[in-house]
Amino acid sequence: MKLLLLLMVLSILTGCATSQAIKGEYEPPMAVKNSTYKEFDTIPKPMMGKVSVAVYSFKDQTGQRRPSSTQSSFSTAVTQGAEAFLIKALRDVGNAGWFDVVERVGLASLTQERQIVRQMREAYEGADAKKLQPMRFAGMIIEGGITGYDTSVRSGGSAARILGIGPSTKFSEDIITVSLRAISVNTGLVIAAVNVQKTIYSTADSLAILKFYDKGTQVFEFESGLTLNEPGSLAVKSAIEAAVVELIKEGERTDVWDFKEEVISEVEITPLKPTSEYIDIIEEVEPVLNTTFGQGN
Repeated sequence: MKLLLLLMVLSILTGCATSQAIKGEYEPPMAVKNSTYKEFDTIPKPMMGKVSVAVYSFKDQTGQRRPSSTQSSFSTAVTQGAEAFLIKALRDVGNAGWFDVVERVGLASLTQERQIVRQMREAYEGADAKKLQPMRFAGMIIEGGITGYDTSVRSGGSAARILGIGPSTKFSEDIITVSLRAISVNTGLVIAAVNVQKTIYSTADSLAILKFYDKGTQVFEFESGLTLNEPGSLAVKSAIEAAVVELIKEGERTDVWDFKEEVISEVEITPLKPTSEYIDIIEEVEPVLNTTFGQGN
C-alpha cells in the first residue's frame, strides 16, 4: 500500500518537474532582444543612400573549446562561420536599406568563375565576345570577430526536500563578446568600432526521491530532470545584429553618416459634395418633415 501511494506521488511530482517541456519553445531572457530587435528593422535609413561594404572574414578569436567534464573536446564553443550571420545582418538591417554587401569571402571562387566565363565567350564568340560587367568595389570594409567567451560567469541553484522528496534547480550564465569595426577603404581609418556582449543562459530542473521502507531494509530511489541551454549560434546571431545596430549609431554620432528624416506627407481632405441620389432623398423627405414639425419651426 505504501509503495502504491509512493508511486502515485512520484507520477504527480514527475509531471510537475517536467512540465517545463510542454510550455512551448524555451525563450531565455536576452539582454539585447528587447531594445535591439525593434531597432534592427526600424532604424532610419542613411541620408546618402546605401553604403557598399565588404566582409572578408569574421572569425572566432577566443580559442575556446566546448566544455566537457568527462573527456577532452576538440569542438569549438562558438560557430566558425559567423561571417554568414554578419553578411545577413548587414543586408537586412533597416529593412535592407543600409548596406550593399559585395562578395569577398568567396572571392577566389568568384574570380575563377568569371575567368571561365570570359574564356568560354572568347572561344565561341571570338574577339567580339561580350565582356563581363566590372566587379563592384566597396567603399568600406567591415572587420571584427568573436573576441570573448566567458563560461560560468554566474551560477547557482536551490533545492528543498521533505521526507526525502523534493525538487532542485540550477542555472549558469556565459557571456559572449563580439567586436565590430568599419574601415574606410579610401583612407584606411577606422571610422567606427563597437563591442557588444550577449548573455547565454542555461537552466537545469530535477526531482529526486529517496525513500526507505520495510523497516529500512529496502530503498527506493528516483531522479528525473530537464536541462535547457540557449543555443550558442542564436547568441552569436543576436550579438552580431546588436553590433550592427550599434555600429550604425556610432557612425551617426561621429558624423560618418546621417539618418534620413521621415517626411510625413499632409493628406488633403476634400469635402464631400452631395450626389444626385442624395439630393433626390432630401427632396422626398423635406415635405414630410415640414408637415410633421411645422414649416419654419
